[in-house]
Amino acid sequence: MDRLQAMRIFTRVVEANSFNKAAEKLSLSRSSVTTIVKNLENFLGVRLLYRTTRRLNLTVDGAAYYERCQRILADIEETEARFHSAAAQPRGTLRVDMSGAIGRLIVFPAIASFQERFPDVDLSIRLSDRPVDLIHEGIDCAIRIGDLEDSSLIARRIGSFRWIVCAAPEFLERNGEPQRIEDLIDYRSVGYISCRTGRAKSWEFIVDGETQSIKVPSTLTVNDIDAYVTCGLKGLGLIRPPYCIAQPYLESGQLREVLPKWKAPLAPISIVYPQNRQVSSAVRAFVDWAADLFEDHPLVLRGR
Repeated sequence: MDRLQAMRIFTRVVEANSFNKAAEKLSLSRSSVTTIVKNLENFLGVRLLYRTTRRLNLTVDGAAYYERCQRILADIEETEARFHSAAAQPRGTLRVDMSGAIGRLIVFPAIASFQERFPDVDLSIRLSDRPVDLIHEGIDCAIRIGDLEDSSLIARRIGSFRWIVCAAPEFLERNGEPQRIEDLIDYRSVGYISCRTGRAKSWEFIVDGETQSIKVPSTLTVNDIDAYVTCGLKGLGLIRPPYCIAQPYLESGQLREVLPKWKAPLAPISIVYPQNRQVSSAVRAFVDWAADLFEDHPLVLRGR
């Protein structure tokens, strides 16, 4: 039995929480993966995994062995990486996840420059506004907006964005324009449900150096940012999208900023990747490329 191979297969099964998914990622048959893990258990003389109807679970011994395998494999990969040329061209498949707005407005218009610089990297970019589990879904890195809650990820902040209150001119002509934050409670808004929390957020503003929240009434709520902006363009109520999304419509006059004296707190834009894996040269290349792109992009704010 190739014990190093068995360690790698075992860790992938744990991370994917599935023999089938691990087999697909490793380009092996399910029976081969199952046999190798079973032989590993026989060699060690302990049970590493037990199955329920819906998922795999580590035994106490399995959890301890998995932790040691992670360290050993990371040490091996780091040692091998030291002997590769520093100029080695990144290669392989890179799976990236990001929101549709970030991809459409910032990443895709510039993605050709990444491909020209790193022609041996096969990019697979998934657009999604829902939270994803990078390890279980086989994602190498992701661009996320807002505060991060997953402490198992390494995060590099690459920019900031700010929410901006705006509305279609015809809506403001019909309903008048609020002059103070307190006036918002008398106006109809379109609600936006966070895919991460499943709830509509209150609107926040910085007032005298402090963050103040206000709940704006709404009779229409959506969970898609493009639909949200469309509702605003159609005059269905006040909206509060990120500035980077609203900016083209503000310039064209299709939307007009409301309460410009009161600003929302800055929210982070970060690129994240799992901390329990050796970071590939392709991930490093994409992280550095994205950081440079966001640093110079006119739709991205600097600051923390």
